[in-house]
Amino acid sequence: MFEPTEIPTPDHPEEAFAAVVALRRLSARLERSAVDHALEQGWTWSQIGQALGMTAQAAHKRLAPHRRGLLD
Repeated sequence: MFEPTEIPTPDHPEEAFAAVVALRRLSARLERSAVDHALEQGWTWSQIGQALGMTAQAAHKRLAPHRRGLLD
């Protein structure tokens, strides 16, 4: 697991916002990769949605490989 060595504090907004943006990008890449691998392993959209705390329909709408280009 990734362990950050230094986390910016809110009293330094520029650094904190830069960290938030970087974490969002990392999170999105990890989520998409996990979805791709789950689909390759035969997971259903229902299972993926449940793992991500959303409905199957919401997961599919947001993360289906053929829809990503439309939403990015």
